[in-house]
Amino acid sequence: MENDAADQSLRRSDISRRVVALREGLLRAGVSMAYLAPDQVNNPMVFDDHVDAAVRTFQQQRGLMVDGIAGPETERALAEAQFKLGARQLAYSPESPVLRGDDVTELQRQLSFLGFYYGHIDGEYGQRTHLAVRELQLNLGLEGSGVTDGQLISSMERINRTISPSQAFSLRDYERLSQASATLRGRTIAIAPGSDVDAQAEAVDISSGEPLTEKLVAGDVSNRVGKILTELGASVEIIEKQPTGGSDVRADLIKSTSPSLSIAIHCDWLPQPAANGVSAFFWGRPESGEVRSPIGHRAAELILKEIVARTGSTSLGLHGRSWDILRLPSTPSVQLDIGYLSSPLDSPRLADPIYRQILADSIVIAIQRLYLLEEDDEPTGTLALDDVLRFNPPY
Repeated sequence: MENDAADQSLRRSDISRRVVALREGLLRAGVSMAYLAPDQVNNPMVFDDHVDAAVRTFQQQRGLMVDGIAGPETERALAEAQFKLGARQLAYSPESPVLRGDDVTELQRQLSFLGFYYGHIDGEYGQRTHLAVRELQLNLGLEGSGVTDGQLISSMERINRTISPSQAFSLRDYERLSQASATLRGRTIAIAPGSDVDAQAEAVDISSGEPLTEKLVAGDVSNRVGKILTELGASVEIIEKQPTGGSDVRADLIKSTSPSLSIAIHCDWLPQPAANGVSAFFWGRPESGEVRSPIGHRAAELILKEIVARTGSTSLGLHGRSWDILRLPSTPSVQLDIGYLSSPLDSPRLADPIYRQILADSIVIAIQRLYLLEEDDEPTGTLALDDVLRFNPPY
């Protein structure tokens, strides 16, 4: 049966005309699987086991949550996967919806390697991409329209038949970072606490006696981080609105604040009590190991290392993902999972305000290290908050 208007996600056993389009979209995105094509099954409107497996395969390839549900995030990624560079003309207009797609991502990659584009490769044909294309056209003696058409693509192929896989854009990002001021004063940092884990831990919050939930823990750590950053002169935006109906609206809210860095703070929950530890995520492609946001990757790495060094928590590693919260804000972004509420090891720690303050201190110190020049940086776990003050003197 078809989903109601409140939830347009498609999942196993659904029967809908939209499933036919889903099958065709998966095929165009390169997912090859028996009995996926509409003409290979008796009723292509049925979301059967083959469609479920294809959706999961696509989600795995794209670094999305692998749940077999074709929700807003998966449908957006699928829509973007329909376009290869050269399949359509690309143009930017402030009055029109911004074009997104794999073709834009590939264009940004090639422009980056040619030296005309740097920064966050977001697959969005916005003003920055428009200006990069225009600059390339002028350098090639073409009309500087900012429109990517067949002529421009052919010219790019002629001047660089094989685009080097070395991440030139990473080097440029780090160079821009090294030239920036070390001070946090005047920077805007967006912090998005999670509250989508409904389950409660057996432990209770030491300070309030309330049940330990992700909303309480992540919210408290976020507020502590925000308080310290504000005292250091940074502008802090706490994004409290939560994902609804499978769509993460936080990405648009973060983007509207134009931050230097965004950090989403979450807790985990698994039925297995043995699961414990801390992990960090950045905008990247897990299937290829490609880093799409070099500064986001560096920030995630620093935060994870500082927390592990200062708390002794298990490191569950650094991972590239294509989640909206990391990809869409067009700014270096990190998602941090600070522990498992289901863990008898993690939950008593997370219930302790002192431990949550250590987490907050670790995050702030890592943010400071992100903006330090190499000669000013210190080994992981050695800087204190008092040391951060010397990089952020009062007026």
